[in-house]
Amino acid sequence: MAGSQWELPPELCCRPMAFVALTGLDVVYNAVHRAIWDAFCANRRADRVPISFKVLPGDHEYPKCRTKRTSYEWYIPKGILKTGWMNKHLNLVPALVVLFYELDWDDPQWKEKQSECATKVEIVRTSLQGRNTKVAVVLIQKKTPLPPGEDLVASERAATLCNACDLSGKSLFVLPHTDHLVGYIIRLENAFYEHAQTYYYTEIRRVKSHKEFLNKTTHQLLFVRHQFKIAFFSELKQDTQNALKYYRTAYSLVHELRAHETNMLEIKTMAGFINYKICRLCFQHNTPLDAIAQFRKHIDLCKKKIGSAELAFEHAAWMSKQFQSFGELFDEAIKLGLTAIQTQNPGFYYQQAACYSQDRKQQAQQLCQAGATYPSPEPLDTQSGGLDFYGQRPWRQGHQSIDPPDAEKEKTGILALQIKERDVPHSELIIALLSNAVAQFKKYKCPRMKSHLMVQMGEEYYHAKDYTKALKLLDYVMCDYRTERWWGLLTAILTTALRCAYLMASVKDYIIYCMELLGRASTLKEEQKLRIEKNLIKVLTNEVPDAEPECDSSSVSAAKSLWSDRMALAGSNELTIEVQDYIPFIQCKAKFQSPSFHVDQPIQLQVFLRADCPHPVSFNKLSVSLSNQEYNQWCVVESSGQESMSLLPGKTKRFNFSFVAKTEDVGKKIEMTGIEVMLGSDSGRCVFMSWRGAGGDAASTHEALQASRSSRRWGRCLEARQEPDWDSLTMQHSTMIISRVPKISVQLSHQPPALNNEMYCISVTIQSQEEGVAKDVKLTAGLKPGQDANLGQTTHVTLDGSKVCDDTAPALLPDVPLGDLKPGEKLEWCVYVKCVSTGPRVFLFHVAYSIDTTVEGRQIVCKCHKDETVTIETVVPFEVSVKFVSTKFEPLDRVAVDIPFLLMTDILSSSPWPLLLASSSLQLTGESASECFCLRCPPLTNSNSTVATGQYLISWRRYSSSADSPLIQTTVTLPHVILESVPLYIHADVPSFGRVRESLSVRYHIENRTALVQEVEMAVEPSDAFMFSGLKQVRLRILPGSEQQMLYNYYPLMAGYQTLPQLNISLPRCPTTNTHTLRRFLPQRIFVKWLSESSGSAGGRRLHRCSLRRTHTHTNRLL
Repeated sequence: MAGSQWELPPELCCRPMAFVALTGLDVVYNAVHRAIWDAFCANRRADRVPISFKVLPGDHEYPKCRTKRTSYEWYIPKGILKTGWMNKHLNLVPALVVLFYELDWDDPQWKEKQSECATKVEIVRTSLQGRNTKVAVVLIQKKTPLPPGEDLVASERAATLCNACDLSGKSLFVLPHTDHLVGYIIRLENAFYEHAQTYYYTEIRRVKSHKEFLNKTTHQLLFVRHQFKIAFFSELKQDTQNALKYYRTAYSLVHELRAHETNMLEIKTMAGFINYKICRLCFQHNTPLDAIAQFRKHIDLCKKKIGSAELAFEHAAWMSKQFQSFGELFDEAIKLGLTAIQTQNPGFYYQQAACYSQDRKQQAQQLCQAGATYPSPEPLDTQSGGLDFYGQRPWRQGHQSIDPPDAEKEKTGILALQIKERDVPHSELIIALLSNAVAQFKKYKCPRMKSHLMVQMGEEYYHAKDYTKALKLLDYVMCDYRTERWWGLLTAILTTALRCAYLMASVKDYIIYCMELLGRASTLKEEQKLRIEKNLIKVLTNEVPDAEPECDSSSVSAAKSLWSDRMALAGSNELTIEVQDYIPFIQCKAKFQSPSFHVDQPIQLQVFLRADCPHPVSFNKLSVSLSNQEYNQWCVVESSGQESMSLLPGKTKRFNFSFVAKTEDVGKKIEMTGIEVMLGSDSGRCVFMSWRGAGGDAASTHEALQASRSSRRWGRCLEARQEPDWDSLTMQHSTMIISRVPKISVQLSHQPPALNNEMYCISVTIQSQEEGVAKDVKLTAGLKPGQDANLGQTTHVTLDGSKVCDDTAPALLPDVPLGDLKPGEKLEWCVYVKCVSTGPRVFLFHVAYSIDTTVEGRQIVCKCHKDETVTIETVVPFEVSVKFVSTKFEPLDRVAVDIPFLLMTDILSSSPWPLLLASSSLQLTGESASECFCLRCPPLTNSNSTVATGQYLISWRRYSSSADSPLIQTTVTLPHVILESVPLYIHADVPSFGRVRESLSVRYHIENRTALVQEVEMAVEPSDAFMFSGLKQVRLRILPGSEQQMLYNYYPLMAGYQTLPQLNISLPRCPTTNTHTLRRFLPQRIFVKWLSESSGSAGGRRLHRCSLRRTHTHTNRLL
């Protein structure tokens, strides 16, 4: 049979939808009808009811209904399910036929058109004779109908039309052709869907009614058939839950059938159909675990039902299709939102389908006779052109007995199937399935499964003789197996790839795979390696290699012809093979002897080669390519004359190269860009094995890691080895050319830390220790590059220390010429650094010079340099603190306008070195009162409440510096002060001290600082320490800008520091000004001395005290 036999019928795989036929629409010539049809079928959204529409002519002949069976007593079924039954109910027998007819309620020819419409309905009913299909009529009208009950004419004529057409009122519809056509169509669809539901419900009841006539002895097939039909009708009715229930029942019944060779295929076919339906519905109901469980049950029940042994390949084909179909269902469910995981995804089912296809291929090769001829007449033809029942044989349709009716026909039929199986492209089927599986495993990140299946795909391409695709796949997979060190698998894949390369006569690929199969990763036996090595030598000598074992004989003869043509071609005898990504039979490692070389030293590098093949390997040339190609000429070794160089198996051979670097390469890196080993000769075929960088291959990294672990563990044992261990050899692919070691000394002398803004002196002493003259000596001094950008703006370097440098001085002085330096000669220079900001800085002193020298007989000029760096911390030289006090030395938090106050400065040294303060001065923003820093703030013209005081200038230098060193001027910005205006200023003229019992005159000056006449109320508080004379309480008026004086005579009564009588002052016109604000300008205390006494008697003292007490009392009384 054809390969399409195993494909599931499309009517089984599609989603069943109710079939509704539309008649009376001329969609070709009538624009209105075309618009109606487009509204039904174009751009259907998912939320519209599931209906399948078709436009049919009014006289369309529907399938005739068979005569209803009244009894099943003598009826013996010929099969389970007819091949056309599903298609008939999906596409041929409608659930509803809708007649469209253009007729308005007010049509003048209403009678004639009503009669015509009834005739058309009758024609439809006649063509559906015997069917339960519903019939409906849709009147296409030009006007929008009135609401129900308002148009009496419409109601009357609708009833008349229903009677004429024998329709119920629910089967007559009106479709106005207006702008809202789609909305009317959707309402029509919903009504049609209800009619279709009724039809399928009737069909289900009709099928169920047959059950009472059946018996389980002769009607087993009918039980399965009826359950399948009920389930299918339930699907058409969109009752998927009941459909699933009936499908499960049908599945159980199909496995209760008595199975034998003649009906095994039919049972499996129907079981496959029903299983497909069950799994599809489970996925649709979002119960994937039920679908998986059902499929596993299905496979367990059917995998042993092989059927005829001569057609065993059919069972493998059927099993493959089961797995493929389930994988497709699974994948479709995932696209609709189902979540799969690594261990349960469609890839496993595609893989299993491919495995059964491979089994099918093997069984077909065993069972199908190669020399047999196709029987005649054709045993697979049928009278109808197809099978009547699913799963039956063409030569015995409808036969249900255990024994075939005709043994000869059975034999020829089997032979025909076997011969047709030979023509099936098995490899294509297998590759397609494997490709689907690979895509799934790639999607779910299963790299090893993907690689495994890609190997199988490559092998199938090999069997299909598509060697190019086979090599492409196998070469891709080999990279993974090399990385993961699966040597057995890699060897098997390489063997297949070598066969492909041989049969394609691909010289380069053949050489590559030979080299790798001879290498250390190959697990081939010794004799196999010897054969491959022999073939490789033949190719290198331009001879045709021997055929690889297990190759198809017909392909071998074609390959030999291709090889002969390849060998005859001229100009293609040189091949370059990049072996870095392979594991070739020659290993290569190279290294520079040191990570860096001075320019006056010869550069030395070593190349190590090792052969892993059974016999010694000869080669004719070894060359190393460097990043500077001018050095390549010194890194080549070639065989001399007829003798070639050879590598012994398992032995390491070392090659040494040496060359002198050029002075212009100082500071540059020299890298190995490649290593080439030439196999073969010019007379045969030259093969250049090329390694990138310093050699190594796909397995070197892991081997080096293992070797390092072993050396740490068994280090003492390895010390005894004389030959270097190959795996422990490290590769050094680059080296740096550095300048010659300078033979000069650079010494720095300074006194840290540096002080802010000073000219900090750093003494540089340079002394030559060279044997020759150091020429063109240059000094670069200053801030080391690469630091914070702000440091470059706040650091200034100069060689002139006689004056303070300005901001134009650079942060780095480059290439200051110092002349030549003779052997042993010494130079001293002073570099001055000015640091404007504090913090650490790194300074660089770079001395460069050139000198003549000889390297391996070559005269070269070497440029040398010596760098010295020093980190210098910059600190402030001193800290200045400023405070404002009143003339009584009381701290002030605010200053009154035009009233004297004192500015006091404290200077605290922060330097570890003595400082010399040469001078200091005060720059004020306002007037300067005196040099003793007694200040007065003048009235301000603006409204600011704060004012800048000014700047404090200090000139200084280090005490240890010379007398002619420049002075550094440090500017200290003085803080702002808060100003306040007082309406009244009062001050007193008080003697510096008083004496007990001597009058003390105190004069108070009261000044009006406002533009208004001020009323002042003054009162003197009594004091225990003084008696006084004067106005105790007074009220004054003071004109603007004028002054009043008040004189009081105080009489001290006690010695020591005494508090003067306090004045209480109030300003009625300035209620915000209180007594305390005005009193702060007055002296609070005075020192009172004792009187000098000529007599020191105690009586005199007592008398003196008494007189004082009396005087005190008298004075108070006078006051």
